[in-house]
Amino acid sequence: MPNGSLDKHLYSSREDQPTLNWTLRFHTIKDVASGLLYLHERWEKVVIHRDIKASNVLLDKDMNAQLGDFGLARLYDHGADSQTTHVVGTMGYLAPELIRTGRASPLTNMFGFGIFLLEVACGHKPIKENAQGGQIALVDWVLEHWRDGTLMETVDARLHREFDIDRAGLVLTLGLMCSHPLASARPGIVQVMRYLTGVTPLPELSPTDVFALMQNQGFDASAMSYPDLTSSFGTISSLSGGR
Repeated sequence: MPNGSLDKHLYSSREDQPTLNWTLRFHTIKDVASGLLYLHERWEKVVIHRDIKASNVLLDKDMNAQLGDFGLARLYDHGADSQTTHVVGTMGYLAPELIRTGRASPLTNMFGFGIFLLEVACGHKPIKENAQGGQIALVDWVLEHWRDGTLMETVDARLHREFDIDRAGLVLTLGLMCSHPLASARPGIVQVMRYLTGVTPLPELSPTDVFALMQNQGFDASAMSYPDLTSSFGTISSLSGGR
């Protein structure tokens, strides 16, 4: 793809490559969501990508985004239960139930998508360094700011506050909802698209949701002691949202 992978634009330290602006970030998020809608609902099979992250999002010459690297993907018939497999993916994006059971599903994909949303909005990888020099999960860091009423402080500082506050709040809150530790509490991709396109207003996080997220704090950071679960044999596919 002419413009490479999204992570190169989010994390580049090159002076000749400016920070990805908010409009392009939000456009990229909607592109990836459209791709997931196609994979989960519109294709003849359900496609579980299993490794949604910025480095697997590819940008064309017009900065349109699509998911790449389907080497870990699994296909299932609509309505069929997914099978237990080896746990694969990238630590920091893995749903808790996937690590426990090895069973991938559209909702484990949604967990990874939630972390991806936070990654794009905050400009941080899913495991970041805290003020004490230790490690903290990005979702925990965002949640702490949400509780303190300082959610907008988590938006990538390199944007110099040049972003749409309402859309940033939407993306960050949706990221927390999608990365809920309970799979049944996560929105599906159809609902996510309704939120992103403004068809349905985003509900506020409930006290129960916040409590569950707090109970899960530290999960991803402590899991960093696991071996690297990322496969290296993936291939790039043109499956996308059919824009």
